[in-house]
Amino acid sequence: MASRGITMTEPTSYSRPNTRSHSKRMSEEPMKPTTNGASAVDRKAGQWGRAWEVDVFTTVGVLALLTLIPLVVFYVHVACTHYQCSLITPPLEMQKGALTLTMLWDQMPSITWDGVTITAIWMTFQVVLFYLPDLFQYIIPGYVGGMQLGAVTPSGIRNPYLINGLQAWFISNAIFVANALYFEWFSPSIVFDHRGSLLWCANAIGIFVATFAIVKAYFFPTHAPDRVFTGNIFYDYMMGIEFNPRIGKMFDFKLFFNGRPGIAAWTIINFSMAMKQYELYGYITNSMILVNFLELIYVVDYFWNEAWYLHTIDMHHDHFGWYLAWGDMVYLPFMYTLQCFYLVFNPVDLSWPIFTAIFLLGTVGYYIFRSVNRQKDYFRRTNGQAPIWGAMPKYIDATYMSGDGEERKSKLLLSGWWGITRHMNYTGDLMQAAAWCLSCGVGHIFPYYYLVFMLILLIHRCRRDEDRCHAKYGKSWDLYMEKVPCRLIPYIY
Repeated sequence: MASRGITMTEPTSYSRPNTRSHSKRMSEEPMKPTTNGASAVDRKAGQWGRAWEVDVFTTVGVLALLTLIPLVVFYVHVACTHYQCSLITPPLEMQKGALTLTMLWDQMPSITWDGVTITAIWMTFQVVLFYLPDLFQYIIPGYVGGMQLGAVTPSGIRNPYLINGLQAWFISNAIFVANALYFEWFSPSIVFDHRGSLLWCANAIGIFVATFAIVKAYFFPTHAPDRVFTGNIFYDYMMGIEFNPRIGKMFDFKLFFNGRPGIAAWTIINFSMAMKQYELYGYITNSMILVNFLELIYVVDYFWNEAWYLHTIDMHHDHFGWYLAWGDMVYLPFMYTLQCFYLVFNPVDLSWPIFTAIFLLGTVGYYIFRSVNRQKDYFRRTNGQAPIWGAMPKYIDATYMSGDGEERKSKLLLSGWWGITRHMNYTGDLMQAAAWCLSCGVGHIFPYYYLVFMLILLIHRCRRDEDRCHAKYGKSWDLYMEKVPCRLIPYIY
């Protein structure tokens, strides 16, 4: 499930600077792939985003995720639409005998032709925009768009990508806002009004795409050497078999599904929730405006740096399966927008001091996240020979053994943000997540789902990143941890 590269693997040793990269390495040469599509080091460390063998425990976990997570998404929808976003009211009602599972199922949303039509138009429009030549690269200084090369795959393939996500996002959102403010072709609250049906449609597409991907991997793969088979059909279905499945030369499943259906719709969904709040109450709360603004920054940042996304852990490690197909179609757009959904049912007016404090928390969190990654980029580009925070950077010279058996060199940065915690970019992410949730007040636990989710995810990710770095750098990584003892929160953890 990707939105800020939400995966649980570490970047490859030859990744370029990017917005989602989380290791401290500066500049390293690519590993030479073996004939089976991955180096010996990769296979041993599992560095290409998935397991090579699957045990019974993992199989049980996969089956649980495949069945329970979709139910959770629907349950959240029912809890909001029927119980004011209270997650505990339905089970309490069942305990009293006032509610049964059958009655709860009857409260599930229905699929409608309007929902199907909206979904079909949206998906078709995004596919069309995906193929349009990028014009923003010529009119926006500093923006990187147009044709770009991705990272080298395990089998040595380097795919071309047409980067035009910022353009697609702008066109999509501009049309929606223009309709709300002037044209009035459709209700600006359309997403809220049809959310239940859209949820069904998104599930259908996510499952279909994941199923198509596994069939394609067996019978007509894009790059056969990049496939990984574990022999466990459930794990392969969830985590994917093909590394970069494509239709034709340019339609890349990973790039399209990660950004276009879900992230491009994120700000539209939030705006539609704000319009529904206005329709119901005659005004839009400052909390709704704040969440819309803070998450707008988050989304625009992704599309501004879409070219860098080609070199992130999603593209470097993840194979394309249910995890990405369903996650990007369903989990991302429907669960990452819960704050605005909650505020429709539970409007919150923040005092201006609290509003200001939350605004600062979110914007400073974004600044830290962006600054941390820029610092690493700068260190890498200058080969460590330019000042960071006014002084020449400190670093550890590290060596590692590449897949071709050669000893290679790298540098582990100790200065700037990277000397405060080992994952300060994650700290910035958590600050932003906390700001979104705090915007909804403290009277209900429901809007804090995202913060809890991110906290668990990033702590787990920290540990996995560090396990991989320790396996790669050995004593050099031990020394780095000794010099930078905090993992995520300065002076605390």
